[in-house]
Amino acid sequence: MKRVNVSSAVGEYPVLIGSGLLSRVGEIARTAWPGRRALIVTDQNVARLYLDPCRTSLVELGFEVESVIINPGEESKTLDTLYSLYNACHAAHLSRIDGVIALGGGVVGDLAGFAAATYLRGVAHLQVPTTLLAQVDAAVGGKTGIDLPFGKNMVGAFYPPKAVVADLKTLQTLEPRRFAEGMAEVIKYGCLFDEALFSALEREEVDLAELVYRSVQLKAEVVARDERDKGERNLLNFGHTIGHALEQATKFSRYTHGEAVAIGMVTALKIGERLDVTEREVRSRLVRLLEKWGLPTESEIPLEKLVPALASDKKRWGSEVQFVLLQKIGQSLLKPIAIGKLEQLLGEVWSGE
Repeated sequence: MKRVNVSSAVGEYPVLIGSGLLSRVGEIARTAWPGRRALIVTDQNVARLYLDPCRTSLVELGFEVESVIINPGEESKTLDTLYSLYNACHAAHLSRIDGVIALGGGVVGDLAGFAAATYLRGVAHLQVPTTLLAQVDAAVGGKTGIDLPFGKNMVGAFYPPKAVVADLKTLQTLEPRRFAEGMAEVIKYGCLFDEALFSALEREEVDLAELVYRSVQLKAEVVARDERDKGERNLLNFGHTIGHALEQATKFSRYTHGEAVAIGMVTALKIGERLDVTEREVRSRLVRLLEKWGLPTESEIPLEKLVPALASDKKRWGSEVQFVLLQKIGQSLLKPIAIGKLEQLLGEVWSGE
């Protein structure tokens, strides 16, 4: 088992990475909160595979366990679903000494984490991510939230879990497209901070445990320095300004999150080239690596469909977007760009028709 400790304003918490860790959720929960009640939040796909072993590990350690199963997909990150989780917390008789367990991908983690952050003004929670994307990114760092009709993750809270339990065995049941979605985030870390990781991915020389560990390590280092997105943590949004706009414009039905981010990263490089920030060879390396994983690098969605989402992007500071650019692989920077200027630049580089 590998372990990465993540610093937060309320203390340090571990990210545990290994195979077979689902059987230890009860043991970890026992040290996470003093009560003996737990509510497992999961979705229909994950419940079929992993709800029973997760529940068993808790029951064997003396927990009274209830569960709530939501529909899979981004469409569930709504106020209505959040309200259903509050009802489930009440029905499970959770008190302030009990906890919530998020068993699933990023959607489950965001929803369950936000419910835990706000129910009774805060109860403990564990993140038990079952997708590569959640293990390397979404479950780490304490961001929770839901979507609103005009934007993704527009309401939420910074609320660190007591622990993150990343069981690598759960990745064996991922469809290839969902695994590739997570690889987009791994590739993002290489682009931003670690040319050696990027090069190893190009050579296909990184095993799964090391890949997850290094990604979590890189994110933990950034979160420790800027937990609440006041500066450096915004770098982790590389590809996400355009990616979120694409998801919003297509009603979360055309692209997975990782696919949208892949397109967003390539688009950001084109903008960086226009601004004489990004070295020319960077884009060709990124495109080749993304294509190895079957990830898209362009979109035919018309630009005018993206513009409304750009204007409501949560990363906007006043009339500017904190846009993430690469100088070269492993070196990144934040550049404030006025929304009007960003739309102009997109008009010059966007391939949509």
